[in-house]
Amino acid sequence: MAVSEQWVTDELAIYNGDCIEVMRTLPDESVGLTVYSPPFAGLYQYSSDARDMSNCINPEEFFEHYGFCIDEITRLTKPGRISAVHCMDIPLSNAGCDAMFDLPGRIIAEHEKRGWTYGGRRVIWKEPLMVRNRTMMKSLHHKTLCEDSTRNSIANADYLLMFRNAGQNAVPVSHEVGMLSYAGEDSVPGDLLHMRGMKGDQKKNQYSQWIWRRYASSVWMDIRIDHVLASDEARDPEDEKHVHPLQLDVIERAVQMWSNPGEVVLTPFMGVGSEVYGAVAAGRRGIGCELKPSYFRQAVKNLEKLLANKGQSQAAVRSLFDDIE
Repeated sequence: MAVSEQWVTDELAIYNGDCIEVMRTLPDESVGLTVYSPPFAGLYQYSSDARDMSNCINPEEFFEHYGFCIDEITRLTKPGRISAVHCMDIPLSNAGCDAMFDLPGRIIAEHEKRGWTYGGRRVIWKEPLMVRNRTMMKSLHHKTLCEDSTRNSIANADYLLMFRNAGQNAVPVSHEVGMLSYAGEDSVPGDLLHMRGMKGDQKKNQYSQWIWRRYASSVWMDIRIDHVLASDEARDPEDEKHVHPLQLDVIERAVQMWSNPGEVVLTPFMGVGSEVYGAVAAGRRGIGCELKPSYFRQAVKNLEKLLANKGQSQAAVRSLFDDIE
């Protein structure tokens, strides 16, 4: 396995190397949940590395490469467990009359070919002016509306696609006292706080039900778009075009809903460490792979801060999979 750097503790294992090479060394059915954003070719170029999927020449080459990643996730994921893929429709131009590539649809098809069951998508709403200011898409300009509104498009939402691996889940992901925290801009109403963690009949647990109604919604309206890990130091001027970590609210919701404390959460495209951070913060064990050295170094910094805040030793060297094996 070609790994430039690695950091392994009781709670996390992160590797600076190619995700497919790393995943091939991990044991079958050892992962409880996978959460990640694939680096789609043509949207952003993350590095100049030939192994970087964002450097694929066209969509077909990308999906051939990405297919090897899905194959490994399939092998690693426990039967009946979830893989959550964060993605969006891809604008094919910025000419003021944009066509879109249906990336979510193709990701769904690639998973279904490999035996996964598509369980639906959550739409992550984004404020249109914020999207326009970030992307400078001509099709979102008010000026375009005034000149010819047939050339307008939309502020694309993000999607969190849910896939269920084949087979029966042997260990239920249970919430015996309901949900205990909410990840989002809104707050649980004060008159429900006394029900947090209540035992007994969960039909009466209005605190947890308030959270679940929002998590079960097909549209997530209050994800804090800028609630992300630090990434400024991860930029490389010679090849970097984009750093946009996955929002921590999205990760926290996925980890809460689809994994148990102590289980392994995997991200094959770790970036600056967001998914591993969210997993460890929630009492899970995180595995992350990151090809780009500057991203990996920033992930180490972000995770060091997390472990320091938790008061955990950073000197542990035992294998993450000792208990599994």
